[in-house]
Amino acid sequence: MAFASFAEDGDAGDLAEINMIPLIDVMLVLLVIFIVTAPLLTHAVKVDLPKASSAPNLTKPDNVQLGIDAAGQVWWNGEPQDAAMLMAHLRAAAAAQPQPELHLRADGAVPYEKVAQVMSEAARHGITRIGFVTDPGMLR
Repeated sequence: MAFASFAEDGDAGDLAEINMIPLIDVMLVLLVIFIVTAPLLTHAVKVDLPKASSAPNLTKPDNVQLGIDAAGQVWWNGEPQDAAMLMAHLRAAAAAQPQPELHLRADGAVPYEKVAQVMSEAARHGITRIGFVTDPGMLR
């Protein structure tokens, strides 16, 4: 490392230069370490696992399409229902094994209160699987 210059004007200014040899030595040592340790990282333990075959369970429960139109009319699988018929259908669906999924479709103009009442009645009768069906093409 040089700290002085041999300029003829006698100005003894500092000369800054980077000594690369220690950096190269460190890099070579790291390279050797990684070359030595890399084969150790690929060591694996072979385990004989039992082979089992299984088929997916395809017994999907039926689903019930429950719709609420803009007028507040409730539809069960495409058929209009009054309150008593809806309660009977909910009771029968809750007792069925496996229990059907309730797919709830509501018009955008229906007040949320009506949707909440239908969901509350379904939960009160014991239906545990309620899903909302939306139509992304009909966003307002």
